[in-house]
Amino acid sequence: MAAMQFTIPCDHPCLAGHFPGRPLVPGVVVLEQVLRAIARQTGLPVTALRLPQVKFMAPLLPGQAATIELEGAAPRWRFTVLRDEQLLVRGELVVVTPVAAA
Repeated sequence: MAAMQFTIPCDHPCLAGHFPGRPLVPGVVVLEQVLRAIARQTGLPVTALRLPQVKFMAPLLPGQAATIELEGAAPRWRFTVLRDEQLLVRGELVVVTPVAAA
């Protein structure tokens, strides 16, 4: 199982309106980190994809370290995002292969 650690800094542009006075890292930013982890593992950019299953269990706050754990191989991965031992997100990502034009 591959793992990658990340932290979203307190001055990240997405945090200004999400939410004033109590910033939370948006789920889409966390999922972007999952895509980056897969790209690092495979050496290929992950572009067209499906997320057949994603469940957000707890919030990630700016400045907190989180770890992405990946299991699987192209085109399908299962992932978890943890803060210490607490599960924040779990899900599945599938790369969609474009159909060639006839």
